[in-house]
Amino acid sequence: MKLRVLDDHDTVLATSDLDALGQDDLVPALSDFLADAPRPDAAGHRVVHGGSAFTRPVVLDESIDVALQALVDLAPLHNPPCLAAVRALQQLRPSLVQVACFDTSFHLTMPAKASTYALPRLWREQWGLRRYGFHGLSHEWASHRAASLLGQPRGQLRIVTAHLGAGASLAAVGYGRSVDTTMGFTPMDGLVMATRPGSLDPGLVLWVQRQKGLSAGEVESMLETGAGLLGLSGISGDLRRVIGAADAGDDAALLAYDVYVYRIQCYVASMVAAMEGIDALVFTGGAGERSSRLRSDTCARLAYLGVHLDDVQNTTSSGDRRITHTGVLPAVLVVEAREDIEIAHHVRTLLGGGLTV
Repeated sequence: MKLRVLDDHDTVLATSDLDALGQDDLVPALSDFLADAPRPDAAGHRVVHGGSAFTRPVVLDESIDVALQALVDLAPLHNPPCLAAVRALQQLRPSLVQVACFDTSFHLTMPAKASTYALPRLWREQWGLRRYGFHGLSHEWASHRAASLLGQPRGQLRIVTAHLGAGASLAAVGYGRSVDTTMGFTPMDGLVMATRPGSLDPGLVLWVQRQKGLSAGEVESMLETGAGLLGLSGISGDLRRVIGAADAGDDAALLAYDVYVYRIQCYVASMVAAMEGIDALVFTGGAGERSSRLRSDTCARLAYLGVHLDDVQNTTSSGDRRITHTGVLPAVLVVEAREDIEIAHHVRTLLGGGLTV
C-alpha cells in the first residue's frame, strides 16, 4: 500500500510504502501515517476496476461503495484491499472527502474495434463483457511525462507506454488518447506477469476444469497467484531473482525470462500497429524503471521499428530520461511511475484546485 500526501504543486509532503495489510492492521497503520503528515483536504484512491458503471472519478459515498462491491469479482486481488482502505480512512476521518479514481477510465477512449470481443450480443450488451484495460493512471502519467521530456504536445505523438511491474501491461496512446492496451476484461490478460499468465486460450481453462476436475475457484487461484514468472521458473515471481537464476544456468528461469521478454516484444508491435507508427516507447513500473537488462533485451528485437538504445544512458543514468540519442525517433524513455500525481490531478479537477491530497 502506497501512501502519499501532495500539495497543489505536486510536491510530496509525506510518504510511506507498506506491505499488504489485513483489515485489523489498516486503521492503526493509516492512523500512524496521518498523525505525522500534513492534514489533507481530500483523499484519492486508485481503484483498479470501475466496470462499465464508472467512467470518471467519483466522490465516494454509501451508494458508490455498494456499487463498487458488486465489481469485486472483476479484480479480486485489487478492489477488496482498496475498499478496505476506504472504510478504514472513513473511520479515522469521517468528514474527509474521498474520491475513487479508476484505472479503467483512461482506456474508455479505445475504439469499438479494439474494445469489443467477438462474443454473442447478449454477453456483450447485457452482461457488459468487453475489453476494459488497466494501469490507466500509470499509462496516463507516463504518456504526459514522455511528451514533456520530448518537448512536444502529447496530442501530436504516438506513444507506447510499458508498465512493467508485478502486474504488467502496454498501452497505445495515440495523439493523447488510449487506442489499445494489452489487458482485457480483467487484469489477468496480456503480458506475462509476476504470478499471472497473461493471454491464454480459453479452451485451456475449460480443459483443466473438465479433464482434471479443477473448480473455477481453483483455476482462478492458480492463474492469479501461481502462474506467470513464478509458474514458469518455479523460483519466484520477482524478475530480479529470475534473471539471477537464469544467469546462474537455471534452464527454467531462462525460459521464464525469455517468454516474459518475447511477449513484451510481440505486444509492442501490436500497439504500434494500432497507431500505425511510433514516436516513443516508454518504460515505467518497478521492472521497467530499474532493469536496464530488461530494457536492452526488449529493444534488441525492435530494431525493425527503428528502436536503438544509447547503452550509456540506459545503464548509467537515473531518473526520468531519454535512453536513445537526441533526435533519433522513436525515442525510448524511462519514466518513474507516479500514479499519485495523476490521482491528485483527477481529485483537484473533480473538487477544485488548491487542495492537499
